[in-house]
Amino acid sequence: MSLPKISEIRNLSLEELRLEILSSKRELFDLKFKRATRQSFKSHLFKHTKCRVAQLLMVEKEYQENINNA
Repeated sequence: MSLPKISEIRNLSLEELRLEILSSKRELFDLKFKRATRQSFKSHLFKHTKCRVAQLLMVEKEYQENINNA
């Protein structure tokens, strides 16, 4: 499984982007919860999910800057 591509994220609308941020943060929380309770989980998903959240937040910030500059 490769890391998520930012080109896919840039095609989302602002509302879709915010929903995706919430779902990715929820997924990251669930992974942390599974690790804390010693349930089985795939550890590589931490890296992928953190990367996805960072990309989503960066694109959201770019949208906000474009709105403020316009």
